This record gives sequence, C-alpha cells and structure tokens, in this order.
Amino acid sequence: MTNPTHSTYRGRFAPSPSGPLHFGSLIAALGSYLRARSKRGQWLVRMEDIDPPREQVGAADTILHTLEAFGFEWDEKVLYQSQRVISYQAVIHQLLTHNQAYYCQCSRKQIKAMGGFYDGRCGQRLQTHQQGAIRIRNPGPTIQFNDMIKGMIPIDPHFAAEDFIIKRSDGLYAYQLAVVIDDAFQQITEVVRGSDLLLPTGRQINLFQLLGKTPPHWLHLPLACEEKGKKLSKQNHATAIDIHQPQISINQALCFLGQETVTVETDTRLMLAQAIAQFKLDNIPTQTEILLD
Repeated sequence: MTNPTHSTYRGRFAPSPSGPLHFGSLIAALGSYLRARSKRGQWLVRMEDIDPPREQVGAADTILHTLEAFGFEWDEKVLYQSQRVISYQAVIHQLLTHNQAYYCQCSRKQIKAMGGFYDGRCGQRLQTHQQGAIRIRNPGPTIQFNDMIKGMIPIDPHFAAEDFIIKRSDGLYAYQLAVVIDDAFQQITEVVRGSDLLLPTGRQINLFQLLGKTPPHWLHLPLACEEKGKKLSKQNHATAIDIHQPQISINQALCFLGQETVTVETDTRLMLAQAIAQFKLDNIPTQTEILLD
C-alpha cells in the first residue's frame, strides 16, 4: 500500500452490487463527484463486491451503466474488491504475525451477555485460538473525529475501544478492513459518503494508524429517509433511479444537497458541469438524515 500525500484531491464512490442504484445512492455519487471535481481532483469508482451472499448477479454492470447514463465520468479503471483478496489476506497475516490481531470464537449470544460490547477475552488467552473470526487488537480508541461539514463527531467510547472483526468466521473479509486497505492503496484523500457510516469511521481511523497510513479527511452526507431511522437502501427495496430521465433525478439530488438546480437539461454531462461550477460545500445540510416528501 502507498501513503496518500494529500497534495492532490482523490475521492471515490464505492457502491456494493447488491442491487441497482436508488436515490440515496445517487446522492452519495453526486456529492462525492461534485466535491472532487470542484477541487479539480480525481474521482474513482470502486465496486465493493466482497459479500457474495448479499450481491445480485449483474448488479455491478447495471450500476456502471447507470452512472454513465447520468453523465458521471471516473478516472482510472474501476477497482473490484473481489480481485483484491490477496492484499487483504497479506495484511491479516502481517497483523497476526505481529500479535496485532487474533482469532475469536465468541458468539453473538456471548457478546450480548458481556453487555453488548466484546470484552477482548479471546485475545487474553494463554493458548490462542487457531480458527474463528479474526479481531484486531485495538491500538487505542478514536473517540472523536472531524467531519468537513458536521464538525467534531463524538463516538461511543465502548464502541470505540472494542477489538473489532476484520475477517468473519465464514471466511469473508470485513468491510472495515477492505475499505481501509483500498482507500490507502488508491491514495484517497477525502471520503465523501452517507452518514450511516459515521460510527465506523473511528474504527477505520484506528486501522489506518495501526497500518502506518495517513487517514483521509471525512465528509458525511445526510441520508435520504422514507421515515425517521429508515434510510433508502437496497435492503429496504428502494426504487431504482430512472436512467431514461436522469435530468429529473439529478436536480432532485442537487436540491437534497442544498445546491442550486441546473438549467441545462439536454445533456447530463453539461448538467454536471454546471453543478460543479455552482457547488458550495457550506450549503450541504448538516443533519444526519432528511425525510423525503
């Protein structure tokens, strides 16, 4: 992995191929795109396809086709996490070798009995487990971090201090591990994403530091919700955005992000160009979620 210098802006949009893009996905894509292009930086697309049970056949291609229909243009080749497992395993091997990670066999029922937060007991065993989930030895909790629009974000200290899973007992690599390794590999300087990922940010900062990498800056966008606490998501069967009328959805997403709508509606690339020229970071709403009408 390389270490970002933060001299050139590099952002990314990283959907999971568990279904087509919906309005909430468009907000994340548009917000990250406008931020990157307004900084005259690069914008990458990463396909987070490391959880096969949740993925939908053909969804990755559908997502890329939708992005193209909406006028998005990305720099560099699309990165597929499913092609990066050797890198993930190499990092896990390094962490296990240096006693910075360990195997855990505690069940969810046992963790619930601990008060809901894992107490690190498997990491304290004299005779370590040789199989099970793999947890990181938390090097020191990150109890707050700075968000570019929300300011200082506090994190529950119990959650922050927990030794968290980086590889599941079923052999699948955890999101926390893969996202950090790939953000470092792609030299991402700022992560723009939904506010549902505010809490895990502290764990990702911990992992960046443990790996000796510079964490990116963070910018969390409000979530589009049908009702309080229920964001639009593929799991909630959110309606796919219409690739035949992208102009309507683009202006709706701009409004959601507190931006001026665009007047050019014949070419999506021209629409995005106007949106970039008008983009104002300070206009993005600071709340965690916004209810849709």
